[in-house]
Amino acid sequence: FFYKSDDQKVLFFNMAAMTMAFETHHEDMIHDAQLDYYGKYLATASSDCLVKVFHIQGDTHTHLVDLVGHDGPVWQVAWSHPKFGKLLASCSYAKQVFIWKEVAENQWSKCYEDRSFEASVNSVCFAPHEFGCILAVGCADGFVSIYTYQDSGNWEKSRFSAHSGGVNAVSWCPGVQSGAILPNQQAQPSDSEPIKRLASGGCDNQLRIWRLSVLNGWQEEKTMDNSNGHTDWIRDVAWAPSLGLPTNTIATCSEDKTVKIWMEENGLWKITTTLNFDHKVWSVSWSV
Repeated sequence: FFYKSDDQKVLFFNMAAMTMAFETHHEDMIHDAQLDYYGKYLATASSDCLVKVFHIQGDTHTHLVDLVGHDGPVWQVAWSHPKFGKLLASCSYAKQVFIWKEVAENQWSKCYEDRSFEASVNSVCFAPHEFGCILAVGCADGFVSIYTYQDSGNWEKSRFSAHSGGVNAVSWCPGVQSGAILPNQQAQPSDSEPIKRLASGGCDNQLRIWRLSVLNGWQEEKTMDNSNGHTDWIRDVAWAPSLGLPTNTIATCSEDKTVKIWMEENGLWKITTTLNFDHKVWSVSWSV
């Protein structure tokens, strides 16, 4: 689907044409719109400080709830895997991260909040369920924060410095190894711990890859060779799902008016495609 923000409407497309459009009744620009795992619920984020949740069924929609609490424009929302219940994360210019939970039908409660940031919080992304209930957050102070849900019911926070000037986007690697379901490809042993990796993009024009080390925490695995990279802020990063792809693939978009596709081969990343546009590109995503 595709969403449009300048008139507070959401537009849905299939591969051929627009299938649905509706008025969200946000009072300001929409910055993000995300469907849940099953494609039945839509969350929207707006400069009016609200997160709205809609139920989508066929070509109809029902507004369910306004999630109120942010003190500034809401930049992004992210759904968790349904294995962990119906959780929705949101982040805002007002230096806030909230995690919302549906506690009863159409009744939502804020189950966690963090107001300790020193700058705008720009990006939120839940990890694949294979990694556990984990949320990554990118902040304009240059740090990435990781929230891990504990059996005690608390969220454990860690963070690391990622980009000078600020982090604009974070994206998890797939929970299933790339190429594992393809013929003649050797899958990661089923009893092994999945490798947690994270991509981030920022105001230093860089794409970086991070890996979680049991002994040393989050460590930088790779800073991309930027000789052919972006020449302006990276606005979004999207690690491609592993389904049908023989190698790790990442898309990035930038204020330099390009989208770049990065592929990893034998541990080395290279740009395989550069798409040029007439305007700054703010968002990228993959079809599943």
